[in-house]
Amino acid sequence: MASSSDATASTNERPEGPAASGRRGRVRLKRAAVMAVPATAVAAGLMILTAQGALGVQFAISGMPFVVTADKLEGEGFAQYGSLDHMIENSPNEGDTGGQVLVVTSVVKNGKLTNLCQSVDLGGIQLVLSAGDKGTPVSVKNLAIDSDDISGDASFNNIEIGRDSSTFDKVDQKGMPGVYGQQADTVTITDLYQHNYAATAAVFKLPDLHMSFTSEGCD
Repeated sequence: MASSSDATASTNERPEGPAASGRRGRVRLKRAAVMAVPATAVAAGLMILTAQGALGVQFAISGMPFVVTADKLEGEGFAQYGSLDHMIENSPNEGDTGGQVLVVTSVVKNGKLTNLCQSVDLGGIQLVLSAGDKGTPVSVKNLAIDSDDISGDASFNNIEIGRDSSTFDKVDQKGMPGVYGQQADTVTITDLYQHNYAATAAVFKLPDLHMSFTSEGCD
């Protein structure tokens, strides 16, 4: 029988920095607490990730975060696990991170996003991309996105929490052995917000795409 999990309440600070989004304040993790990998599980998994050189995505990240928002994400085949992204050596964006960013990798096998907005701060000016806002949603296949902050109103069907990420069978991408993970048959998130460092997708279709430079990013 299908079941669903809704988020519970807690608060956290959103990261600050010269490349961070203009959206500030306390993060309302009450909207998606189940989306977040528990800190203790991440700490344990981090030692494995570091030792084995695991990457959430298979390229060096720039270290400049980007924001993604959507009115709704609907996905079939969902998984999530802790991971570690790496910048190039001596990256100008590494700050006090040492060139490594601890992230949560979210994987959607087949998904749709309504009213997608993506923005990146380029030092005082925002590059903003929008799509899927005129009746035809953005469609994705095998999307994997690395985030350090996620919020939204989330529900899942047949969710498995605490599963070893190397044993996922609802998505094509798996995590490392011994790393905390969760997976579900389906996921629906409304009022989605993500603060991301990297993303990959086998297919990414953007109807009604528009890109521009503006003073305000997505929020």
